[in-house]
Amino acid sequence: MQFDASLKNYAKLLVLHGLNVQKGQIVNVTAEVCHRDFAMLIAEEAYRAGSSYVNIDLIEPRLARSRILYSRAENLSYQPPYISAKYKQFVSDTAANIRIVGMEDPEILSDLDPKAVNAVRMGQYLAMKEYYREGIEKSAVHWTIAAGATERWAKRIFPKLTALDAKQALWNEIFKICRVDSGDYLQAWRKHNHVLQSRAKKLTELGIKQLHFTGPGTDLRVGLSSKAIFKGGGDMSPRGVEFEPNIPTEECFTTPDWRATEGFVRATRPFLVNGKLIKGLQMRFHKGEIAEFSADEGREVFDEYISSDAGGRRLGEVALVGIDSPVYQSGLVFEEILFDENAACHIAVGSSYKFCLREGARLSESELADLGANQSTVHTDIMISSDQVDVAVETYEGKSHLIISQGEWVEF
Repeated sequence: MQFDASLKNYAKLLVLHGLNVQKGQIVNVTAEVCHRDFAMLIAEEAYRAGSSYVNIDLIEPRLARSRILYSRAENLSYQPPYISAKYKQFVSDTAANIRIVGMEDPEILSDLDPKAVNAVRMGQYLAMKEYYREGIEKSAVHWTIAAGATERWAKRIFPKLTALDAKQALWNEIFKICRVDSGDYLQAWRKHNHVLQSRAKKLTELGIKQLHFTGPGTDLRVGLSSKAIFKGGGDMSPRGVEFEPNIPTEECFTTPDWRATEGFVRATRPFLVNGKLIKGLQMRFHKGEIAEFSADEGREVFDEYISSDAGGRRLGEVALVGIDSPVYQSGLVFEEILFDENAACHIAVGSSYKFCLREGARLSESELADLGANQSTVHTDIMISSDQVDVAVETYEGKSHLIISQGEWVEF
């Protein structure tokens, strides 16, 4: 009974706080087939919240594998026009869109040709490019990403447990980290948002020119433009409705000036790229680009990914997370970016966020380029901190502050 109650609370949280579904709003739910029961719970809560129509897109990952194995190479990037049309409609209708992550088989694409897997990813991105630009970057669509537990994913986190026990243990961690296991979880999220938004406001007001990450294997400087804005917690749609893009979320993030990235850095957690887990990544940046890198596992996949276009080797995001995060406090590595990015400071190679620059939505492509806002068809987060990493800042006024010491936030 406790599990059922927590799962229902979780579905309500995603609908009422994450998507903040409004009366008459269209809701789209995307999930692997294994999450269909949870997707139905979300659909039911969306209708209770007043949604006019709920669509569930169920993904069969074996079909993606079959396409890469048996399709002709020239067809791998093809996407039928109705894909673009559907997502364009979500933007024009100010719909709500939720993606449930948590793979039934986390390794289903890991042994496939990296070029073929990346070709499919590129095709999907280009088909939805307008949705990302108009719906996500301008917050016209209420969107959120959340997770559901699966047996194989859970066994990677809890290898000593049986598959069923591991899945239950993972659900329990999800409920705890997402604050739905007890009490008034909606109020808990409102308080949490206030903390993140207040912290982001203070970081913006510092007028940070440069972030300096130091720790084992890391001495990295990331520059920011004078127009950089830190974001944290919920976002606001043009209709004046707040929603929560990621659940969980523990980060304060911004858009860097990619040209002012210099030094070396070590990833502190593995991360998935195109179905392959990248482990032991180390990178050296010079003049804003990845000059060289090594990885214990997944080097070829990562190389193919960042070679997708000129912006793939540059930074599009930098985010700050303290070890007070419940994800970090769990002591677990989730091998799922939604959780792991909220356990540690991270950088992202690839595309940047216009909304993390003052008046960013109004800036032209050339004006964004002048600020060092990176453009790319890729974007993936790479965790770079732990309880051994410090973060110092240099401001445009010439002042220096230590804001994170040994992973912990410092009063600034």
